[in-house]
Amino acid sequence: MKKSSQHPPSVLRTNKTRAHWQEGLYQYYLLMRLHKPIGIYLLLWPTLTALWIAAEGFPDWDVLFVFVLGVILMRSAGCVINDYADRKIDPNVKRTANRPIASGKVTPEEALVLFFILILLAFMLVLLMNDFTVSLSLGGALLAIIYPFMKRYTYLPQVVLGAAFAWAIPMAFAAQTNTVPNIAWVLFTCTVLWATAYDTMYAMVDRKDDIKIGVKSTAILFGDLDRLMVAVIQAMVIMSLIMVGNSMEFGPVYYVGVVLAFILAIYQQLLLRTRKRKAYFNAFLNNHWFGMVVFLGVALEYSIGDFFSK
Repeated sequence: MKKSSQHPPSVLRTNKTRAHWQEGLYQYYLLMRLHKPIGIYLLLWPTLTALWIAAEGFPDWDVLFVFVLGVILMRSAGCVINDYADRKIDPNVKRTANRPIASGKVTPEEALVLFFILILLAFMLVLLMNDFTVSLSLGGALLAIIYPFMKRYTYLPQVVLGAAFAWAIPMAFAAQTNTVPNIAWVLFTCTVLWATAYDTMYAMVDRKDDIKIGVKSTAILFGDLDRLMVAVIQAMVIMSLIMVGNSMEFGPVYYVGVVLAFILAIYQQLLLRTRKRKAYFNAFLNNHWFGMVVFLGVALEYSIGDFFSK
């Protein structure tokens, strides 16, 4: 008589439980957008730029570790609270309808628990820094919480996002030097402007859906002048970067990075000119390279800039 190949009930229950946990963790992974790291990059590059300027070169290892991991945690937390805030909106937008909360695969209560766990982990990291940095972190947490709700009350949620992303800059200076000099606020303003420009590009993708459901954005506010307004903001970003270079007395290596950033801004404008949703999104994604070349210009200025300035 052949033995039955059927697994005993205990094994089946164990396998079912394991599969359930794996699926749950995968949905949390999607909710935190770890499969789409563009947001991490857009937050990371200005943070690293601030750290390098604050340290006048390579920053302290412990500060670098805290801020890189903090970027990942805070961006993940921002995505979670954003989807929680948009849980009644996302099902009505084609691009977001399949997100974990919108599709019912993660409950709003689970999302809130995950958000507070991420915020707690980020705060525990900040506690490794000085008291000044810890106090500044409270402002960053507040901005992360309120940003997702701004699109209901103002046409400028992109500016609030910019402030939330840029808040890492004064924190970086505080952690590295225990001060926040004027140059930190120039960088802060530059980052707010940059985030406003690239998030407007992102909002242009969903503009038609947002108008239907009553969500506000700079893309809606600017209307047919969107490309022009983005170009004006991009010009202000470049001018801010030049101000940083002049203030820090940087040499040609830094300005190579600024020139490359300017070329990328022109490329983004060419993409926006096509008036296609895919092109809008690609212009947004291209800002990863914009932020990277600015950071590399700063980092290389401190490592090899003296050689080219002689």
